[in-house]
Amino acid sequence: MHTPVSTPGSRYAPSRSLPTWCATILIALLAASCQQVANDTPIVAIVNGRAITQDEFDYRWGELSEATRTRYERTGGKRQFLDELITRELFMQEAKKLGLDQSQAIRERTLRYKEQLILDELLRQRIKTSVEVTKEELDTYLAAHAKELLLPAKVRASIIVSPNIFASKDIRRMLAEGADFSKLAVRFSSDAPSKAKGGDVGPLRRGTVRSELETLILSMRPGTISDPTKIDEHYYIVKTEHLDQETIQADLATRERLRQELLNEKRRQRLDDVVADLRKTATIRLDTSAHLMAPTSSPSTAVAQP
Repeated sequence: MHTPVSTPGSRYAPSRSLPTWCATILIALLAASCQQVANDTPIVAIVNGRAITQDEFDYRWGELSEATRTRYERTGGKRQFLDELITRELFMQEAKKLGLDQSQAIRERTLRYKEQLILDELLRQRIKTSVEVTKEELDTYLAAHAKELLLPAKVRASIIVSPNIFASKDIRRMLAEGADFSKLAVRFSSDAPSKAKGGDVGPLRRGTVRSELETLILSMRPGTISDPTKIDEHYYIVKTEHLDQETIQADLATRERLRQELLNEKRRQRLDDVVADLRKTATIRLDTSAHLMAPTSSPSTAVAQP
């Protein structure tokens, strides 16, 4: 057979464009690789060509509340969260295909949302970060709500009240011999409210018991029983116990709630001051002919201005 001879115009001639084409691809790949190294931002997923970077993932994860992150960690962890980001990206891409990102209504809502963010930041700077509760203010506020709070001793008290010293001493002797305090209170105490509860008067708060009895309780060590003590015309035997952690934690939560109430009250006052200052230096004109100025009860009585 005749071996074809390569000529400049022949279809068998070696292609001179092949090395150039390979070089072009190689350069593009190197450029992309260099850009990835330069950015130094790992990519965790690519959705239809759109990369979700590690930085974006970390930012979204950081936006979650502590409770939400805990919920994820109990279920699928960060992998589940990434799946939800991928789903979100698919929705966004579909929305853009439909032209929703060009919707005038959405643009207007976006503008209002932006304005709200700006106002929130202004209030944060002018009010939230500038308003603090001092220790003296908090102590005064807590004192005004003392009946809601445990006294510093943090004890639960029980009492047995007797009409005379002889009965009280007999009861104290039975207690010393190991008798059950609550059973003796139900049987012998003359204080009806606590008698029905085995002598229990509950966690000690300001005003829970009369002041003389409160003083006696505060003078005792938790876990002890007093000797008969006369208060007015009656004799009291008091038992104190340590409070359980649940009650103590509830008290701490109440204190925090009261602190937040005081803080919010101060913030509202600060807001009123800011509004007053802005109005003082502003020029505001009202159009009295506007429909919104008409009395709401009888809008037909509004008088048109010439």
